[in-house]
Amino acid sequence: MDYPLSEEHRLLRDTMQRFVDEELIPVEMESCESEVELKPKWREKFHKRARAIGIWKMEVPEEYGGVGADLVSLVIVWEQLGRTVAVPTRGLGGIMGPQVRAPLYELSEPLKEKYLYPVLNNEKTACFAQTEPDAGSDPASMRTTAVRDGDHYVINGTKRFITDADNADFCQLLAATDRTKGSHGGISMFLVDMDTPGIRITARFQTMMGDWPCEVHFDNVRVPVENRIGAEGDGFKLGQRFLAHGRLKHGARGIGIAQRCLDMMCTYALQRVTFGRKLADRQAVQWMIADTYVELQAARLMVYNAAARAAAGEDIRTDAFVQKMNADELAFRAADRCLQVHGGIGLTTDLPIERLWRQARSFRITEGATEVMKMVIARNVLKEYR
Repeated sequence: MDYPLSEEHRLLRDTMQRFVDEELIPVEMESCESEVELKPKWREKFHKRARAIGIWKMEVPEEYGGVGADLVSLVIVWEQLGRTVAVPTRGLGGIMGPQVRAPLYELSEPLKEKYLYPVLNNEKTACFAQTEPDAGSDPASMRTTAVRDGDHYVINGTKRFITDADNADFCQLLAATDRTKGSHGGISMFLVDMDTPGIRITARFQTMMGDWPCEVHFDNVRVPVENRIGAEGDGFKLGQRFLAHGRLKHGARGIGIAQRCLDMMCTYALQRVTFGRKLADRQAVQWMIADTYVELQAARLMVYNAAARAAAGEDIRTDAFVQKMNADELAFRAADRCLQVHGGIGLTTDLPIERLWRQARSFRITEGATEVMKMVIARNVLKEYR
């Protein structure tokens, strides 16, 4: 029950399946340092192989030296990479090249020279700063402000859970330029060099996923007006464009995790014997396998349908929420069932299950919590009846 793919897409899927099965999964328990960074030996090898199989800079437009892949191709790659912990889940270990957030392509040429091209050439790295202590899923409550002062903006506030802030050369910052308007025209986006006076890393939080997001404080940080991306008030819209892309990545990785967990469940159930019978012969285990299989088929169709519609230029805002919520929830259920079927051995770090479980659990919160997804989906559905 696969989504109908073109011959080119099927070839890409087959290539990625072989790459993951033959080159990534066999080394996945030794390739990462603290789960969040590839060891130099494996980084060099995986990057070389990514170039060889054609997935290097897949997300980068052709005019900037990338592949300029369509969204269905990207979903294929994200799904397959989601089946393994050989590369860090967040950022995928840069295995597809530098991570470039969409608004950077819309900069003026001078700003592209300063920010975009260095990122594409692996000379600079960026972080994305939106979340705050009191404004996570509710950006309208954003307290970080950017006040115009001549040819500069003066930025004050605190951002929290900002991935790679301690290593980034600059950040794409969302700040309120008119708090009375909230997220509807009151938030703007800026490029801010992390060595600008007034910026301090005030905390680092170790998460159960193995990464260390930061808290960043901005104290009268002066940023040139030309470092604003887009018009004043367009920041939330620009940020959502990036997040919509990220939600498709969530969906693809979610079905990748679910597929790997289904594979491991079935393989182990056919091997493990308890009380004289294989686990595969027990109804309790059969039902977990059946539920995961059925839910995975539906989730995969949702994810690929949303990607295909987006590639065709259709508005998929609601579909993006639907497929993310569904796939993220499935990934966690599948990982939890897989862990249960494996019993005690599944709790150990000798197998990738516990890492898949932790990552899948985090997906239900990051880039839009499940409850927020439901709220937005309901709001969009109700609009059709008004």
